[in-house]
This record gives sequence, structure tokens and C-alpha cells, in this order.
Amino acid sequence: MSELNKIALQILSNGKGILAADESTATMTKRLDAVKVPSDQNNRLLFRQTLFSSLSMKECIGGVILYDETIRQKTSTGKMIPELINASGSLTGIKVDTGAKILAGSKEEKITEGLDGLRERLKEYYKLGARFTKWRGVYIISDKYPSKLSVSANAHALARYAALVQESGMVPIIEPEVLMNGNHTAKECLTKTSEVISKCFEELEINKVDLKGTILKPNMILPGKDSNENISNDEIAELTLECLKKNVPSSVPGIAFLSGGQTELEATANLNQINIKNNTDFIMTYSYGRALQQSALKFWSKDTNNIIGTQKIFDHRAKMCSLAAKGKWSKSFEIS
Repeated sequence: MSELNKIALQILSNGKGILAADESTATMTKRLDAVKVPSDQNNRLLFRQTLFSSLSMKECIGGVILYDETIRQKTSTGKMIPELINASGSLTGIKVDTGAKILAGSKEEKITEGLDGLRERLKEYYKLGARFTKWRGVYIISDKYPSKLSVSANAHALARYAALVQESGMVPIIEPEVLMNGNHTAKECLTKTSEVISKCFEELEINKVDLKGTILKPNMILPGKDSNENISNDEIAELTLECLKKNVPSSVPGIAFLSGGQTELEATANLNQINIKNNTDFIMTYSYGRALQQSALKFWSKDTNNIIGTQKIFDHRAKMCSLAAKGKWSKSFEIS
């Protein structure tokens, strides 16, 4: 077993998943503005430190993805943030792309940037304690999108990123996100997501990326948020598994889904159903941002000094996601 494969399995195994706490300062400001908490460096640190020192970190969280600001921060106890994360047995990850920009040649679509100077940044992040990384490509669905240009350009960027990350001794998370925006059906989402994922693995192979040392972070197969289609958890699980079985090579150790616009309950219920029906060798787990943090953030915003109460809310959500990663969650376990 390679070192990279060991890292990937440490992050994903035994019902553990990933806490995506890599919101940029601009995104975190939107989140804090929404709950009427000033977005200064101290508040951003306080909320994240509260989550990273919670009890569920040991049992439910195998890795935490950070933003550049956070990986450099020192906690109130004097420990650096990566030290706090590692103390729970979880691994530190880092978002390394510099964001999605307008794609030249297709102005409705985006291309993720950040390859310039990436090799040097990766060396620094490794020294700061990171052992895995994230890069997100985004795609929209409509009659004519995603275009071949978008599918090809983003797959190529993801593959070049992944090769550089493995060269630096870290595990790359490959995140091709087909967005929920639009009125497309789940079947259309299946077709387009299959095209996107298939192209990503074609490029990863060309770039000689060791797939055993990667983690795939895809969207689930869902209808667009403006669609009137009613679809059960069971159908979502069937379509998602169909997509992954056909397009993901068996050497990939695990798949950590993004929550992508789902509520906390939807993201948990759908992951649970995927695991109940999972007849593959892939570990199927979570890499959630809002679907792990939102309830805790709302609670914390009412009294930012109530650390214990906030941690209890987060611990419950993490435990529910961990049960779903084993196919053992039930709606009856939820706090009413």
C-alpha cells in the first residue's frame, strides 16, 4: 500500500468523512452576515476552532479542508490550527485553487484557476501540516451546457493539479461539481455528470496520476433546484451509483460527496440510501460544508461564547453523517 493510499484511507475509513471548512473570506463573510455576526478574523477563527475541538472530530471526521487564512492561524491555546486538527487523529487539508473565473470562449461557463505557482505553494502547505488538498471545477447544466470546452478544460486543470499534489506527497481531492442550478431532470444530471467524470479520469490517466492516492468529490445525481421533478432517496441513490459504477475506475479508494445545495437532512438521507444500496468496493462518505455546519453556525450566532452548546449541535450532525456513511442512519435519530 502506497503512502498516498494510506492517507486517503485514513481520511475515509470507518464511517469518517471530511469537514469542508475551506470557505474563502468572502464566502465566510456571506455566511456570517446571514446570521448577523461580524466577519472579522477573530470570529472566523473562533467558529472554526469551536468545531475543530469538538468530541466528534475523533470518531466522525477523518479530514478537514482549510482555506489559506485558517491554516496559518493560531488557536486561543497557542496551538496552530493544523496541530489542533491532528490532535484528534484527523488530517489537515487545504483548498489550493484560486477560484472559478469566466471561461474564454464560453462566457456563461467557468474555468478554475490556480496552476501558476502551485508547486511552490504546495511545498509551503506541506510544511504547514497539510496532507491532502482540494481543487473544485464547476459546471452548469442546460440544453447546450456543459460545453465540450468546459468539460475538457476543467478536466485538464484538475489532472494537472492532481499530478502536482501527488508529487508534493499529498492526496488530491478531485472535485468536479455539476451545479444544481437550473430546471434539468435527474436523468439529464446523470448524463452530464457522467460525461464530466469520465473526462476527468481520462485526463488523470494521461497525467499519470496514481488513482489509489486520490479521493473523488462529486455531486449526487439530483434534479435541478428549479425543476418540479419529485424524486425519492431511493431513485437518487440508484442514479448516483449508476453514474459512479460506469465512470469511476475501481482503483479509486473512496468517494466523498459534496452536499451542493441540499439541506442537512437531505444530504444525510441521500448518503444513507447510497450506502444501503452500495454494491461497489468504493467507500462512500461525505465531504460536507454547510450540511455539517449550518445548524451549529445558527446556534453559535446567538451567543458566540456558548462553545459547549455549539459543539453539541455540530457533534450531532457529524454523528448523523457518520451513521449515513455506514448506511445506519434513521430519521428517528434526528433531534426534533
